[in-house]
Amino acid sequence: MSYRIGLTGGIGCGKSTVAARFAAHGIPIIDSDRIARELVEPGQPALAAITQAFGADLLHADGRLDRRALRLRIFGDAGARSRLEAILHPRIRATMQAASAQTEAPYIMLMIPLLIESGWQDMVDRILVIDCAPETQIRRVMARDKASEPEVRAILAAQASREGRLSAAHDILRNEDADTDTLDARIAELDMRYREAARADRT
Repeated sequence: MSYRIGLTGGIGCGKSTVAARFAAHGIPIIDSDRIARELVEPGQPALAAITQAFGADLLHADGRLDRRALRLRIFGDAGARSRLEAILHPRIRATMQAASAQTEAPYIMLMIPLLIESGWQDMVDRILVIDCAPETQIRRVMARDKASEPEVRAILAAQASREGRLSAAHDILRNEDADTDTLDARIAELDMRYREAARADRT
């Protein structure tokens, strides 16, 4: 199995942007959010379980999950969030582990936004946290998702604290609105470091 880097960070910190840059270095990205979306496609057992737990009113007319409606419901209700996690997390984890075992890359990157919250540190060898100021997170998510500030703040409150993520990190990549060259240079540096760690891990 390849050396595994866990990529995480709060909403709006730019995880997808960073992952795309690592992918440009030839690194496979295993994205827990993409897997979660695939698991709730029409006809999938996870979608049936969600509908049973939360009601068919969370489905669009075409039978697809209304992800925004579900998100709004669970982030205000810890019990509902736990029920959803019990449905999805075992399936996501199993899918990621199977994908991790199938690659021969120098190292792989597991993009898991809720890595700390889920207690999945055992799935990775090293944790890279993408970090930015909370004000930056709020502004980015409001613009990206057309969400209100209270909605974004509710999401932030449900995630691990910034301090909690940083304390769990082996590496921290600041991603404020810096220039692209600076970000690319830092990613190139981390890529070299991870390749060296992977080689050392195999010896």
